[in-house]
Amino acid sequence: MTPPEPPATEPERPPPAAALPPPPQLSVEQRRRRGRTLRETLPRRTHAAWRAPADRRSPVDVLEAQDAGRLPDLVPLRYGRMLASPLAFFRGAAAVMAMDLAGLPKTPLTVQLCGDAHLMNFGVFASPERALLFDINDFDETLPGPFEWDLKRLAASFVLAGRANGFPPAECRAAARAAATAYRGAIQRAAGMGTLAVWYAHVTVDEVTSVLRSARARRTVARAIRRARSHTSLRALDTLTRVVDGRRVIVDDPPLIEHLPAESDGADIADLVRRGLAAYRRSLAPDRRHLFDHLRPLDLARKVVGVGSVGTRCYILVLQGRASDDPLFLQIKEARPSVLEPYLGRSPFRDHGERVVVGQRWMQAASDIFLGWFRGPEGRHYYVRQLEDLKGSLAVESVVPTGLLLYAQVCGRTLARAHARSGDSLQIAGYLGASPRFDEALASFGEAYADQTERDHRELVAAHASGRIRAVLGR
Repeated sequence: MTPPEPPATEPERPPPAAALPPPPQLSVEQRRRRGRTLRETLPRRTHAAWRAPADRRSPVDVLEAQDAGRLPDLVPLRYGRMLASPLAFFRGAAAVMAMDLAGLPKTPLTVQLCGDAHLMNFGVFASPERALLFDINDFDETLPGPFEWDLKRLAASFVLAGRANGFPPAECRAAARAAATAYRGAIQRAAGMGTLAVWYAHVTVDEVTSVLRSARARRTVARAIRRARSHTSLRALDTLTRVVDGRRVIVDDPPLIEHLPAESDGADIADLVRRGLAAYRRSLAPDRRHLFDHLRPLDLARKVVGVGSVGTRCYILVLQGRASDDPLFLQIKEARPSVLEPYLGRSPFRDHGERVVVGQRWMQAASDIFLGWFRGPEGRHYYVRQLEDLKGSLAVESVVPTGLLLYAQVCGRTLARAHARSGDSLQIAGYLGASPRFDEALASFGEAYADQTERDHRELVAAHASGRIRAVLGR
């Protein structure tokens, strides 16, 4: 069949994004001084401010614009998940916050941004050497931009998480401030490290547990680690598949997991697997290609993931090695333009799957060996990664205030390590300085933006009540 034209996911491409700047040919002290000098034009207290402009676009309008090109049968599921709470709304509203951040004063201190650095996009996963690391785990929106954008999203998410758990306002603010303080401390340490030492730095789960003082916190983290260790391909083989007429197939659980007709959504599914995997294979390094060639695909199904991603195309593919107990599960996920592009410029990569993969490799201490990308026969962009590979995350709703505070510190430190790999840690450290002024500003911003998110969530609730949007609740 002749593939249809690629969907128009954006009416007009923005100008190119600024590339990550090359290392400045300045001394260490000159770079620090350049960061300190920046405080004169953009004082650190400026980052505390948030007030919605009078002409602010409706958040529901922003979300509805994102519906274009998504699977219509899944869009109500996305809204249903976002209606659950202000924190759930925040998770799905990266585009709304990108719009708001773009209207604020920003530093010229550019790093590779995660683009969606809320507290639930951090977690535990295995390095290629099978060590358990703590790191960022979502890069759908990654793009170069001002370092503080990631940090502001992180701070607001901790305030919202604290409120969702019923914590007092002071505890919510303390968590946001702790994330900023830990970020500042980690950037200062990175500024004193050698170039290779910054690149090799990582956070292990042992380092996370070593800072826990209470027995309850240690038990909570231990449970998360046990869950991560149990998330293996063999476990997925038991939970996601069964044998039918001698053939291993994925079990349907509609609408979350389901097989699609041979031709669905304008695409030949068999063609997607055949041609898509061939293109994906070319994105792998030669040794990974050789490994991939020892695997044969068994079955493919559509899978719903996340909150903000619901409605985009995502598939799970089960492959088999030499025997039935030698499986690999891959997630094939559609990569759309980053929500940051209208404000920071379009990605220099023609394929958004490549944009995601490059951003992930830049920011993570160690990346999935099967990470790759391709453009599908129907013209859409995809990236590929392992579905089950010793991955896990903290059940935020089960933590106490001290646990949230410690988690904020780990996330802030981890984000700083990721930024130091692509940005100039010396200039950022010079700008942040040794005082807590920036930390307090970020905490104030986190509180103010959490208030905004609660108002936006109420607007979505009203849109649902009026029938403007349709939502499927509880899935």
